[in-house]
Amino acid sequence: MVEHAALWLPARRRGLIVGPAPTVAPGPGEIVIRAHAVAVNPFDRYIQTMGDVITSYLTYPAVPGTDVAGEVLAIGAGVTRFAPGDRVVGQAAGLEKSRNRAAEGAFQEKVLLLAHMTAPIPAHLSYEQAAVLPLGLSTAACGMYQKDFLGLAAPQINPVPTGETLLVWGGSTSVGSNAIQLARASGYEVITTCSPHNFGYVRSLGASEAFDYNSPDVKRTIIGALRGRKMAGAIAIGQGSAQACMEILAQSTGRRFVAQATPPTSFDSVPAGKGRWRKLVPSVARMIMGNLALTLRSYRLGAATRIIWAGSLIHNDVGPMIYETYLPKALAQDAYRAMPPAYVVGHGLGHVPEAMEQQRRGVSARKLVVTL
Repeated sequence: MVEHAALWLPARRRGLIVGPAPTVAPGPGEIVIRAHAVAVNPFDRYIQTMGDVITSYLTYPAVPGTDVAGEVLAIGAGVTRFAPGDRVVGQAAGLEKSRNRAAEGAFQEKVLLLAHMTAPIPAHLSYEQAAVLPLGLSTAACGMYQKDFLGLAAPQINPVPTGETLLVWGGSTSVGSNAIQLARASGYEVITTCSPHNFGYVRSLGASEAFDYNSPDVKRTIIGALRGRKMAGAIAIGQGSAQACMEILAQSTGRRFVAQATPPTSFDSVPAGKGRWRKLVPSVARMIMGNLALTLRSYRLGAATRIIWAGSLIHNDVGPMIYETYLPKALAQDAYRAMPPAYVVGHGLGHVPEAMEQQRRGVSARKLVVTL
């Protein structure tokens, strides 16, 4: 059996180890790529420390990772969009309940991808920069286009203005960087929040106005700026963002719906080993209380909210709309930018845990990438 190297999570709450993995042939609607770059996301850390809570269905040993770019090695039956040698970027689905297999985890040399969740990379875009896209792009797309979320107009190369405005709280993040661009491609004006040193960055992506989310008057300032504008809703990224967005939308005209990209509390302080329960119990309690508080506030303000699961677009029309219809043409015509900028931590799977730890400590307006 042909083997390649993979970064394994051998069991719940264990350390990541590099070891051999079997190279699986693609089935119908699948492709196999040789990975050249992977990016890390907070979800990757949570799988290691909180997998028994948030992905209790996961089969071990598992290969984590979602964001990957590389070269097509083989295609399965029915795949007509790709051929061996093509440069592609895709969302690996191995951690999804409906897929749940190590061959589809991103953190390995050869990755099995769903063809409809994969897009070609134009010659001017490097593997490293392309790898920043999938999970941030998919999270934004789920919140913006799924019918049970904001249900916005589909993105186009030449968008038709809708006359509506989308609030993106946390515009310099990975999800925010994609939400701003997608909203503009769908014909919406965008106002956003971030740190002042990122104002120029979010405006370069298409935001018409940016506000400092650390300002004590930020909500009142945004409400004033939105006077006379019709809202399409909001995407909330970061702790406390959903409540802030609900309060703003309650004072504005238009749709009062907040798509949550971030849960009410962080689990970054929960270790995988010693001291886990001492950190886990209060974190779970804060999560429950935070969700309850948001539910009660949504009733009081008349502003609905729902948390995004970024893998849900695999099973509906949003996935193909993004990865088959819009993204290939948009990237090729330089109408869409792979953002935030990639920062390469190192070369080789052994550097992935280092990148995950660096991300836990905090990054701003960039995404951490490992080359393979």
